[in-house]
Amino acid sequence: MALTYLHTMVRVKDLEASMHFYCELLGLEEIKRKESEAGRFTLIFLAPPNQHDAPLELTYNWDGDEGLPSDSRHFGHLAYGVDDIYATCQRMADAGVVINRPPRDGHMAFVRSPDNISIELLQNGEPLPPQEPWASMDSVGVW
Repeated sequence: MALTYLHTMVRVKDLEASMHFYCELLGLEEIKRKESEAGRFTLIFLAPPNQHDAPLELTYNWDGDEGLPSDSRHFGHLAYGVDDIYATCQRMADAGVVINRPPRDGHMAFVRSPDNISIELLQNGEPLPPQEPWASMDSVGVW
């Protein structure tokens, strides 16, 4: 049996806020978009630059998601490697994103998207040396 990973889908409530988070703050780029007037939804596929083989699909239902099952407890998190975890976290913090698990170790952090999707950020390569204010920051909330 041949098995191919295609994508991960998350539902979003505010398309503009989600695009800002995933593209401008996280650094993904839009690689494909489908709008269905009949189905009243928009699908947007995002991926890191030059890494389009396993995209993130944002599903935006024009009339909202009321009535859909809420089984998000089965979803863990999305994970992305970044070139500078401190700069990435600072850019997000400056935009008002809460850094739930700061990169105290120079290696790993967690944030949440506008739709409360947990995002793990991992430093590409070796961890960076511990750096303030991150090294002494406490975790906030859950991730």
